[in-house]
Amino acid sequence: MSPVSILLIGFAMSTDAFAAAIGKGAAMRRPRFSDALRAGLIFGVIEGITPVIGWLLGRAALQYVEAFDHWIAFGLLGALGVHMIINGLRPDDGAEDEDTSKHHGFWRLAMTGFATSIDAMAVGIGLAFLDVHIGVMALIIGLCTLIMVTAGIMLGRVLGGMVGKRAEIIGGLILIIIGSTILYEHLSGAIA
Repeated sequence: MSPVSILLIGFAMSTDAFAAAIGKGAAMRRPRFSDALRAGLIFGVIEGITPVIGWLLGRAALQYVEAFDHWIAFGLLGALGVHMIINGLRPDDGAEDEDTSKHHGFWRLAMTGFATSIDAMAVGIGLAFLDVHIGVMALIIGLCTLIMVTAGIMLGRVLGGMVGKRAEIIGGLILIIIGSTILYEHLSGAIA
């Protein structure tokens, strides 16, 4: 997998966390950079761990599915991309309208971080079937998430819900493109 694809996956995996961070930033009363960095660290660590867990699960199944692993990677990335696009197109339910200023403690942020990292675990499963170093991938995903969440918190007061949903749609499109590229490279290599 090329360095550009790895970086794109890292940013794609962080778009839902970015969208959540914008919502958190909009709900916080004047978030400071230290608050944003703390949230970024929590999300980044969780988002970096989950693809490794998925990768370990995928490696355990590798010997059984090696002949069609490229289809699994394509299917997982494509389905996840479609799911992210659908979530990005869905209107907000208004759940953030309540007073959420007191809901930004460690455990609340960790639960939100885990909820937004389930897709990274699914990507980790798909990566188990590809020639990619999972440590590098997890580090890139974690760092991208740290940057995106920190920026999202700080931008939240200004941008609110305007950008969050669009970021998730873009992330979904990136995953579909990468999954299609993996399938195309494998099939064109098999034909040649």
